[in-house]
Amino acid sequence: MELAMKKGLIYILLAATVAAACHQPEYVEPTADRQGITSLVAYFAFGPYEGQELGRLEISDPETDRYVIPIPWYFPETSDDITTPYMAKVRVRASLQANCKIEPALNILDLMEENSFRYTDATGNTRNIIITGERVKSNKCELISFTLKRPSLNGVIDKAGKTVSLITANDLSVAEADVTLSAHASISPDPGEPHNYNEGFTFTVTADDGVTKAEYRVEKNIPQKIDYGINVTSAEKLFNLDPASGLGLPAFSTKANVSMGVLDSDLIVNIGDGSAPRYYNKIVATYGGTIKLGEAVPTGAIASDEKDHLLLCNMAEPGEVFNIWMTSSVNQAPTLLLSFVNDQDLQLGQEMKVIGNVEEEAVITVTYPGLEGVTTSGRFHSIHLVNGEVVASEVIDLYAANGFFWGSGPASSTCVVSGSPQMDAGWYSCVYSENTLKWFKPDLTVGSALPGEGDGSDGDAPGGGYYVNGNVDPNNLDSKCFNNARYLVLFVSNHFPKWWPGPQLYMFDITNGSLSGKIYDSPQTAFSVNYMYDFQYQTGSNDGFGACGDAILAPSADGYMLYIYYYDHLSAMIGGYSLDCIKR
Repeated sequence: MELAMKKGLIYILLAATVAAACHQPEYVEPTADRQGITSLVAYFAFGPYEGQELGRLEISDPETDRYVIPIPWYFPETSDDITTPYMAKVRVRASLQANCKIEPALNILDLMEENSFRYTDATGNTRNIIITGERVKSNKCELISFTLKRPSLNGVIDKAGKTVSLITANDLSVAEADVTLSAHASISPDPGEPHNYNEGFTFTVTADDGVTKAEYRVEKNIPQKIDYGINVTSAEKLFNLDPASGLGLPAFSTKANVSMGVLDSDLIVNIGDGSAPRYYNKIVATYGGTIKLGEAVPTGAIASDEKDHLLLCNMAEPGEVFNIWMTSSVNQAPTLLLSFVNDQDLQLGQEMKVIGNVEEEAVITVTYPGLEGVTTSGRFHSIHLVNGEVVASEVIDLYAANGFFWGSGPASSTCVVSGSPQMDAGWYSCVYSENTLKWFKPDLTVGSALPGEGDGSDGDAPGGGYYVNGNVDPNNLDSKCFNNARYLVLFVSNHFPKWWPGPQLYMFDITNGSLSGKIYDSPQTAFSVNYMYDFQYQTGSNDGFGACGDAILAPSADGYMLYIYYYDHLSAMIGGYSLDCIKR
């Protein structure tokens, strides 16, 4: 049933593509509701970023006759790659009111030149306009991270208040620091030189444009937390990049089994082929290198706990040894945490999650995917650690208890996450075949179920219609404890990126276990991004291992920050958000 539905969607997609190719409009299609030209967008017309947005001009003055599209000085913004070579050949598109037109039709332009057009508004009036471009340097001047070298200490940054809190009683009269700034920004005085932070110290961050500035006050301080959970007003998008062109990861057409984790200041990305996972600055996604592997062979998944421990596992076929290794540094070879023989008739290691602190108390869950064209599965392996030792290790069969099953991975499989490190809150899972997020109580009975579909008659999902259908894979989950609350993240990756609705991100408060409502409008929703329209529209899809993704929650070790990261391999999108619990 599932395979037939997805094949049917492929046929519809191909038919739509052919129909679109036969239509050649003579002028720019109307795409806006108000008078005149509302925006001009420039896209790369060639090179590694072809088809991606290069620059955008939002137009507020309907009477202007000269339009200058701002083009970033560098692309990607965090790189040193200048955009000058692309300026001479840029694809430009306009948003127009109905019955307006630009002649000749917009296509490939040289934005280093003044390009002349004849614009006709909805009333039939015409005028000459100029479209050109200008490279501009960034006006971003944020202090993104602040870390003392001795003693080693991460500062807690309040971006709204422009303060950095150093939570320590140590003498900081002579201390040096490392910082991360907005791309190409500068800071003064040099934080790498010794400064006295006992009484507070002020830095000035200057944007790449040389004009925009911000002052940050660094002080010994303990920021006050809100009593519970996240401060919803603190949510901030960190980055959203094409994994291939932005981070040097495999293209969407490459089969992979992606997974992620966080170690201190780094986001770790694993492809699942046994090669060394790569690490990136978790705030701005700049490349750091590959982690040291030692004896570890991460052919399976990786995951991270709540106290900066990274877990790596292998993919074990039936009868083979399954290993989980652990490390607390990208420069420290992982050590073997636990090992056992996979005595099931299915492979193990494709999906792994952990909640808690593996050196104190934690629960690790690893799912058994079904076999393509052979069998479905409803089994996962649960491992309970106390004081770093395994106190329980068992196979749990949700299929036997509830008729809840999944197919082969990663697209049609799922992950199962624990509701708490104490194994007293049950389990959560969601899978394509059901499109329903379920909470299983500790006795494996279904405590609650959040459907993902509606008939659209009452505007079930934003914009009406369905939240999930045959186009998406709602099987990327993670759970973590944060500031007296417990959270569950669900990332819905897109199986056919050219089709609505696109990737979706939801974080639920599961402190009380049960969930209610529907996935897209649950009262327990703590944070969500319903439709990620900035994902990449690919020309095809690679089913099976190509349609894979991951989502993780990563609390900072100091307990002030909660990070959310997502990876949609087929939609060519990896990104993250940050939230905090600082009282303001």
